Amino acid sequence: MLMLAAPAVASATHARDPNLDPLLDRLKAAPTETEAKSIEQAVWQAWMHSGDVEADSLMLLGVSAMQVGNLPAALAVFDRLVDHAPDFAEAWNKRATVHYLLGDYERSVADIERTLALEPRHFGALSGLGMIYDALGKEEAALKAFQAVLRIHPQLRGIRSHVESLREKLAGRAI
Repeated sequence: MLMLAAPAVASATHARDPNLDPLLDRLKAAPTETEAKSIEQAVWQAWMHSGDVEADSLMLLGVSAMQVGNLPAALAVFDRLVDHAPDFAEAWNKRATVHYLLGDYERSVADIERTLALEPRHFGALSGLGMIYDALGKEEAALKAFQAVLRIHPQLRGIRSHVESLREKLAGRAI
């Protein structure tokens, strides 16, 4: 029996940037906040590109809608994007951000969990998780999330402040 090759279909999965692992290693080891900031920008650039033209176009469209404050439009775009490219971690992270901005913490956490399943070192998603837990009064969970951020990106001063504040708050309760 003659077998025909399946037609070529554009991949809707995230093509991992080969520079991401070395960038995250450099970020973790960055000796200064200034050096870390430039590496962080390169990491975000790597995360923003899927390697799929349609997915990348949807990402830009969704981000544009977010930037002008059209959260319902951004959510609709990111819904399409996660359907089109379910392995694109940043698609889930962006949708989590929109859910957060809309005050839907439950959906935001679900999308953050998906982001972290695809990219466990996503310090942005972990930061968002910490912010949600903190807003919900779940200080211990917030502290864990923020500590996880610092294991990946130790130079984030704002996160260090959150960790110190939460430690003081939790220590005060223990007394």
